[in-house]
Amino acid sequence: MASSEEDGTVEEKDHNNKKRTKSSIVTIWLTIYNITMTAGWLVLAMAMARFYMQKGTHKGLYKSIAKTLKFFQTIALVEVGHCAIGIVRTSVIVTGVQVCSRIFMVWFITSSIRQIQNEESVVLFLVVWTVTEVSRYSFYTFNLLHLLPYFIKWARYNFFIVLYPLGVAGELLTIYAALPYVRRSAMYSMRLPNKYNVSFDYYYFLIIVMLSYIPLFPQLYFHMLRQRRKVLHGEVIVEKDD
Repeated sequence: MASSEEDGTVEEKDHNNKKRTKSSIVTIWLTIYNITMTAGWLVLAMAMARFYMQKGTHKGLYKSIAKTLKFFQTIALVEVGHCAIGIVRTSVIVTGVQVCSRIFMVWFITSSIRQIQNEESVVLFLVVWTVTEVSRYSFYTFNLLHLLPYFIKWARYNFFIVLYPLGVAGELLTIYAALPYVRRSAMYSMRLPNKYNVSFDYYYFLIIVMLSYIPLFPQLYFHMLRQRRKVLHGEVIVEKDD
């Protein structure tokens, strides 16, 4: 009996040690990732500020930061993986919608249609994204290091109240500005007849994307409001499984 109890204790210790090692590796990875993303969006913020101070105009701004923006925004796909494998306790659906909508705006709207890159709406969503991501990733970084200043926490769960609607407005206005160019050029569209026997009109697809903001925006916005009450005010929020 004694030996079996000792074997059980040894196995339990080994299991606990493995769990601690795994947890430490995850924490180190998440810390490195969030520091990198904080730095990346800070670089974008400084690049935008420097461009405007030097040029005195927003025209040409997007082109000057496009490569950096595409790099850091595309890397954010890693966050969907974090949710999928369970190292971050956030809904895969919520994270996936947010990340993929951003990537779509960058790659398939703003970068693909040069004629709209100087629109004020592009500057609007760029500024909103930058402020949002600097506050978000710095919050995660300091939280992982157990050095979270209250201001960072406050910024993370208060800035979005204004920034989220502004960002959505910037995105929608940018897509709207792209519609005439998409219609004239028939970009990304497929007309019949073709060898695949498939028809796709990117113009109408963009209209559907715009309409999808109607049901999606309130869900994501109220999700953040619930998180705000939970984090800042300690409310216990019971949410349905996604």
